[in-house]
Amino acid sequence: MKKVIIESTADGSSTLFVPELDEHYHSINGAMQESRHVYIEAGFNQCMKPEIHVLEFGFGTGLNALLTALEAEKRKVKVFYTGLEKFPLPQEIVEKLNYPGTDRDLYPTIHQSEWAFPVQLTPFFNLCKIQTDFSDFDFPEFYDVVYYDAFAPDKQPEVWSQELFDKVFSSMNPGGMLTTYCAKGSVRRMMLQAGFCVERLPGPPGKREMLRVKTL
Repeated sequence: MKKVIIESTADGSSTLFVPELDEHYHSINGAMQESRHVYIEAGFNQCMKPEIHVLEFGFGTGLNALLTALEAEKRKVKVFYTGLEKFPLPQEIVEKLNYPGTDRDLYPTIHQSEWAFPVQLTPFFNLCKIQTDFSDFDFPEFYDVVYYDAFAPDKQPEVWSQELFDKVFSSMNPGGMLTTYCAKGSVRRMMLQAGFCVERLPGPPGKREMLRVKTL
């Protein structure tokens, strides 16, 4: 686990800074605002199935999982959520993170739940956290929504590869979608080569564009 420093972002919610990578887990313009914009509004809420299978690359602070669980409860849709993370955060860090206006009981439950096994946390939200390198994941099921929330391509280029995007495309249900904060041209071209239909969307505050890609 690399050293991390807790910082407050513009909307009052927490992010983590990794000095070794010179990289934040979320936008300093608003961590919750970014997650809602990129992953909930542009991704999860565009899927109208009564049962949704979500895969997240970069479980990190668990913020995307938390917001998805709250949205699943609001929409009354059943979610099966798989989060991949090579370096889980220590509990002493998790306890200091602040996400105003969210469920104060659900967030610690997300982090305290067992790794490697599916756990039903609410009537609408099932979570399976897997500690793994992205390239080692074997995609045991098919997914409707993918959150690609890895560190930026210039920080960890190995997790933004053609081989991995090809695997993601092959593991998605018809009509599935992937969203990411990254709109870099090289990433867009790899998504196109994998077979996705690619669209650029307005990004969250502080970022001009983001990507949403879909399967037919």
